[in-house]
Amino acid sequence: MNVEETRTSGRGSNSAQLRRYNERIVLQILRRAGEASKAELARAVQLTNAAIGAIIQDLIEEDLIFEAGKRHDGSRGQPATILKLAPDGAFSFGVRLDRTNLETVLMDFSGHIIDRRIHDMILPAPEQALEILKEDLESLRALLGEELQDRITGIGLAQPFNLDAWLHELGLPEADFKKWNDFDLAAALEEATELPVFGENDGTAAAVAELFYGHGRQNDDFLYLFLGPAIGGGLVLKGDVIRGLSGNAGDVAFMPVPPSSLSTAPKPKQPWDLLLTRASLVSLARHLSPDNFAQLSRSDLQAAVEANDTRYQEWLEDCASAVGLALRSAYALLDISLVVVDGDLRGSFPEAFQQALQKAVEQAAPEKRKSPEIVFGSFAHDAGAVGAASLPQFFNFSPRATILTGGKDKGPAGAGSSENRASFPARAARLGSHLATPDRSD
Repeated sequence: MNVEETRTSGRGSNSAQLRRYNERIVLQILRRAGEASKAELARAVQLTNAAIGAIIQDLIEEDLIFEAGKRHDGSRGQPATILKLAPDGAFSFGVRLDRTNLETVLMDFSGHIIDRRIHDMILPAPEQALEILKEDLESLRALLGEELQDRITGIGLAQPFNLDAWLHELGLPEADFKKWNDFDLAAALEEATELPVFGENDGTAAAVAELFYGHGRQNDDFLYLFLGPAIGGGLVLKGDVIRGLSGNAGDVAFMPVPPSSLSTAPKPKQPWDLLLTRASLVSLARHLSPDNFAQLSRSDLQAAVEANDTRYQEWLEDCASAVGLALRSAYALLDISLVVVDGDLRGSFPEAFQQALQKAVEQAAPEKRKSPEIVFGSFAHDAGAVGAASLPQFFNFSPRATILTGGKDKGPAGAGSSENRASFPARAARLGSHLATPDRSD
């Protein structure tokens, strides 16, 4: 069975469209809950046992879900059969492209990363980057047998918009960035691989990963931040990723903050500076080695963290102070209780940054206003790539409103501006997040 052929059209009679819609609600709930019984799914989707039973049987026959055993809870009657997503039901590639790295992953239907390819480098010219990605995609595809390759749903592409912008604030050389202005990487990848490509802002893609497989399983409203070469973000409200008019909702990088106190920071062009100048791994690298920072790899930065280098401590304080001010502004506008922060660094960094950020936010809190809870994210440097890999699966298997009308989506997989829809229903998403405890053993 070719997954793409059987899952993308959403056409047919009204009853067939409603059936497809309900099928995808079931898949969405299982993705967020981890597991559920037939009765729980029937209640969540508000269908009869007969109707939900037919949907479950179809999904099992299509190898998208499977029976994972019985739930013995001590109650009377037959133990409930537990249903889960079938890991081999579908696969997707995720490509995260940034100004200082290229990353490609292969993900299964359960959200598990099968393997990855990472290149820490200043972004090369488009043609060279394309060759690197083609080689990585081909090597990852080879990990699947021929029968499973037919179940690849596409490639998700996550990258910052305007790659040649803000180079001064990031302290990056001009290099080959301007060559990307007129290069359509998504089209080039489609032509090279003959797979559909779904593009999205990198911050939004990372927020999709957290929504599908991380804290979003229990929380419908949160602001998401990712600290990578630059800082990016996304906004989740009522269980859905909010893109905004241009796809940049939640992009906190351009929020104004006071200039950095670090001597290595580039001088701002205005009396104020942009958050990305102070909150980025480029700014950390620049502070560690002002004359050679472009040559530092992610492992070099991680080594400075683990050594608790004095320069790292100075940067951490400056970065947290800037992000704390930005969060106070965001919190005043959005009034949400949770902020999820993730980034490319692990080890001792998450706890240290979380504590410094929580302190900075509370110090800036106005009178009688609470501070949001700040938690670290679930994926570290994989967030953007996992989010990217989620995009083809979102397009193919999420209960999009266009299915009900037979409409054809022409926008990005995350949420196309060309369609009028509400993504998956918040009601079903919320019900799904409480059906079972997510499996975090992997």
